[in-house]
Amino acid sequence: MDLKRCGWVKLSDSIYVAYHDEEWGKPLHDDKALFELFSLETQSAGLSWLTVLKKREGYREAFEGFDLQKVASYTSIDIDRIIGSGLVIKSRPKIEAIITNAKCFLDIVKEFGSIDNYFWGKVGGVQIVNDVPFYKDAICTSNISDEITSDLKKRGFKFIGSTTIYAFMQACGMVDDHENGCICKKK
Repeated sequence: MDLKRCGWVKLSDSIYVAYHDEEWGKPLHDDKALFELFSLETQSAGLSWLTVLKKREGYREAFEGFDLQKVASYTSIDIDRIIGSGLVIKSRPKIEAIITNAKCFLDIVKEFGSIDNYFWGKVGGVQIVNDVPFYKDAICTSNISDEITSDLKKRGFKFIGSTTIYAFMQACGMVDDHENGCICKKK
């Protein structure tokens, strides 16, 4: 039996199929996982998501499992180590952004109690399920992603824009943008 998936899924790539079926659009509430996903989304600017996804294990290793406290304390020595490791995309500004964003997330946690509370509070704790007949016609920003982007920029976050934030919202399940006929679409 052929299972229908969103049109963007490269069926020839098992990593992509697994990501679509097991992760994308599923509500995520773990702060460490949200920090990791947010960080990876910032890395995809100008690249395909699959490129970043294939380096995810390398990022996990280079950033010590995305421990927020550890990453926030990184110095230029750590940046050099990460770039020299060959495990991640070699972009100093993108690596620096993860560290800067970790520091900013510490302030978010102090103010909101958790990263989860901050992001999910923007949607009232409830997943938005959109009508998506065909993925190429789906929106790539929203008023909510615009609002979050504006707020995060004021807080000092780097390598973000409304499209990146919306992609993060889709990935962590704040938004269900699976195509209507997809096996993963929330009914």
